[in-house]
Amino acid sequence: MEKIVLDATDRALLRLLQRDASLSLAALAESVHLTTSPCWKRLKRLEECGVITARVALLDAERVGLGLTAFVQLKTRDHSRAWFERFVAVIEEIEEVTEFYRMAGDYDYLLKVQVADMNAYDRVYKQLVNTLDDLTDVSARFAMECLKSTTALPV
Repeated sequence: MEKIVLDATDRALLRLLQRDASLSLAALAESVHLTTSPCWKRLKRLEECGVITARVALLDAERVGLGLTAFVQLKTRDHSRAWFERFVAVIEEIEEVTEFYRMAGDYDYLLKVQVADMNAYDRVYKQLVNTLDDLTDVSARFAMECLKSTTALPV
């Protein structure tokens, strides 16, 4: 993956969009001291080169009834390509998994799971262990309080 060179104006646009992706083109352009046409071209370039991957609405998990966050660590004894591809496909189908990482260290994978309650987590847990062969450890930690959460990258 190629690193993209960003100038100060690109970074300013990205900071604005990370705070509020609903800003109009005119508001963005004014904020970075451009006219709308060059601002639009910059945004288009940032999208085409993959710096901007999506524009979404962020939801409050508590308010939509998904107040339990679990961080699930997984170990496997099978590290074959075929197992990995099947594993990824299974995880991608579990909508409660909101983040998914391959890790270095004691555990092979880390999942962030967002559910309503412990019963809902148990259903996800059972889906994992009943669907995936060769898991040797499934350990979960439950968040008691979120102290910081952001999707904004420090650009």
